[in-house]
Amino acid sequence: MLGSPYQRSGDVPFTLGILGGGQLAKMLAQSAYQLGLRVAIIEHGADSPAGIMTKLEFSGGWNSDVDLELFISASDTITLENEFIDPKIVERIAEKRLVFPTAQTLEKIQDKYIQKQTFRSCGIPTTEFISLDSPEDAIEFGTKHGFPFIIKTRTLGYDGYGNATVRNSNDIHSVWRKFTESEEPRALMAEKFVHFTKELAVMVARNRRGEVAVYPCVETIQENHICRAVIAPAQVEKHLQLRAKEIALECVKAIDGVGMFGIELFLTNDGDILFNEIAPRPHNSGHYTIEACVTSQFENAVRAVCNLPLGSPEMIAPAAVMINILGERSGSAIPDSVVETLKIPTASLHLYGKSTSRKGRKMGHITALGSTSDEAMQSALNSAKSLIW
Repeated sequence: MLGSPYQRSGDVPFTLGILGGGQLAKMLAQSAYQLGLRVAIIEHGADSPAGIMTKLEFSGGWNSDVDLELFISASDTITLENEFIDPKIVERIAEKRLVFPTAQTLEKIQDKYIQKQTFRSCGIPTTEFISLDSPEDAIEFGTKHGFPFIIKTRTLGYDGYGNATVRNSNDIHSVWRKFTESEEPRALMAEKFVHFTKELAVMVARNRRGEVAVYPCVETIQENHICRAVIAPAQVEKHLQLRAKEIALECVKAIDGVGMFGIELFLTNDGDILFNEIAPRPHNSGHYTIEACVTSQFENAVRAVCNLPLGSPEMIAPAAVMINILGERSGSAIPDSVVETLKIPTASLHLYGKSTSRKGRKMGHITALGSTSDEAMQSALNSAKSLIW
């Protein structure tokens, strides 16, 4: 099989390089180790959650020419855990090693305005949007499409960072100053506000031969632009679940994506499904798959970039709920006790091993299985409430 790590000659195990060392890289590494691979991690700083798991840790980051070259030399195939890496870095890596997703894929989606243009041109349904060059552009957009609407930074936004809801024309100038007069001013875009009943998400894996694994459609519960919970499968009609999966697959094919992709969607008040955003990596909305599916999103991400056959994305329980554990204070990232949490037999605890905590930071997650989503939610909530910090 072309590209299979198990056909590599010699006695040295195939090494998967990961750009980034956070919790996504940690869970990717765990799946890679399960498959008998080695892992190399490059991150800006030592002792990241994934970096502490390997001897092949390069703490100078990808902006260090020396560490980047050492990382490339240590790796056979390379993937990433975040989409904020300059495509030029990815192109540089691609001169010597296979890297997925490719720079060409990233260039189509890293800028959220270009991302929306890419998918709209393929017939994928989106809300109305424009690029903003001035506050006057935003005022004109609000006049045409109504208030409220959303102003976003076109790059580097995540977990609500880089988003602002504009409720009237008076908000526009303050939002404009917030994003353009900061230390790192960024290009902006506007999106028409979507009146939705649910926020949905679908994970899609695709390998280099074009084989795909499409995970169940899930519902995400957002609070202050941060995902607090995921309900799998989404409690919506079957035809809506299927439509969400169709759109997600169309998105990945449109960018010739290889790897794992998280596609966020809106179910509107009118019963339509609109594309929101795509992440070219494992995604928070797919963490439930570790316990709830035959093959987790992390294992299929490894399989996809190594061009291995993909595992089944089917659920092994009727329902699952994932709850994020968010930091409530600044300081130690070590909980005082997990004893009561571990007493709940249907829930699984994942702590990411971050060095410090801060308010709103993702410190871990809990997944619970059940015969119904209500049962799984109750187990997950009980488990989360039992964690002592």
